[in-house]
Amino acid sequence: MWALTVAAVIERNGRFLVVEETDGSPERVFNQPAGHVEPGEGLLDAVRREVREETGLAFTPEAFVGIYQLLARNGKDYCRICFRGSVPEDAEAAPEDPDILGCRWLTRDELAAAPLRSGLVLRCVDDVIAGAAHPVSLAAALRQER
Repeated sequence: MWALTVAAVIERNGRFLVVEETDGSPERVFNQPAGHVEPGEGLLDAVRREVREETGLAFTPEAFVGIYQLLARNGKDYCRICFRGSVPEDAEAAPEDPDILGCRWLTRDELAAAPLRSGLVLRCVDDVIAGAAHPVSLAAALRQER
């Protein structure tokens, strides 16, 4: 069974906003602001919430980047829905989630050389750089039926 997650690629002046976390091990890794979709939560609401919790910033989704499958080191299958968007230019990141150790703006090359939570971190950035951008309405149309 897949766990459904969302992620946000946020770029400013050639740098990407990432969060630093431990992923349950002593090693610090970098990831996009990302996390699990709560039961009954829409994808856009989930990505806005995750960015706010992990960075303290208000996220505006601007494009749907893609859907990615990951078999993680813990043996679980994840389905990641990735969005590109922006945060207010004048706001400083301040994580609300105690599991987030900090936020950094890194270039694509700095990310490629850094320890990443998974290969999807760089893949999502590369897809954004390559121009992957679909209407946000595609993801907004996916909603839980009752």
